[in-house]
Amino acid sequence: MTETDSIFDNPPPISGDRLGAAVCAPALSETSVSFEFFPPTSDKIAEQLWSAIVRLAPLNPDFVSVTYGAGGTTRERTFDTVQRILSDTDLVPAAHLTCVGDSRGQVDDAARRYWDAGVRHVVALRGDPPEGTATFEAPKNGYAYASDLVAGLKRVAEFEISVAAYPEGHPEAESLENDLDNLKRKIDAGATRAMTQFFFDVDLFLRFRDRAAAAGITLPIVPGMLPVTNYARLIDFSARCGASLPDWLARLFEGLDDDPDTRRLISGWIAIEQCRRLIANGVHEFHFYTLNRAELTRAICHALGIRAALPLAGATAK
Repeated sequence: MTETDSIFDNPPPISGDRLGAAVCAPALSETSVSFEFFPPTSDKIAEQLWSAIVRLAPLNPDFVSVTYGAGGTTRERTFDTVQRILSDTDLVPAAHLTCVGDSRGQVDDAARRYWDAGVRHVVALRGDPPEGTATFEAPKNGYAYASDLVAGLKRVAEFEISVAAYPEGHPEAESLENDLDNLKRKIDAGATRAMTQFFFDVDLFLRFRDRAAAAGITLPIVPGMLPVTNYARLIDFSARCGASLPDWLARLFEGLDDDPDTRRLISGWIAIEQCRRLIANGVHEFHFYTLNRAELTRAICHALGIRAALPLAGATAK
């Protein structure tokens, strides 16, 4: 497959009956989803966040995660959001913790606080360098690597721990093999699930999954799905995190800078096609980076047969 090939150039054939069964099927018991949110930085964003949670909760995700700013810049907002999810919904929250900015003692204290609040799932990440710095440096007496953080969390309590994986390799990894070795270290330290960086070329994920299996990695590797809402912003985001953007993606969004409604339709179609092909290749778990918006993620899940079990009104209340 060349760089310009895509899932749209040679899609697997689907008969009319099969297409109808896929689009109109009831909820697929073997397909599960999880959603990521970021903590609010203003009252307006808080309202948007909670609206997204209310809209997505009836889809019965396995869990919902809440991110954590570099150096603990959103520590209290993350905790408050997780605590509200615990108290006001039936959702299972996962709290992000990173190595950035805090000593081991501070990170361990944060983990104990989550455990005491009832949180049993943590997303453990090394974290990005703080804004204004080019490279990550472990803080004094801090955790230097995500694998160290996983081991430390396991010493605090018996958390379920999700970690990051990179289909194209972490931007700082010396090689793809080195990156896989790092993933194995996180697993050996106690991780139970890996969730990938976003991608758009499905073959990148499938090749990564094959490499991981060949390296003896057997834990679930869950694809991270990012519905595109702003392509110009995506270009900057992908440059910072090392995720490639295939040529066909730019062509699909060409001329839509001032047409958000059409962008959303195209974005939903792309993500549905990605998920459809992943399901055809044996993938049954998806992690959605929602950007605190529910519309696209809810529509994509609906098209995949993931439906609300209860009426929307009141579905999140305990």
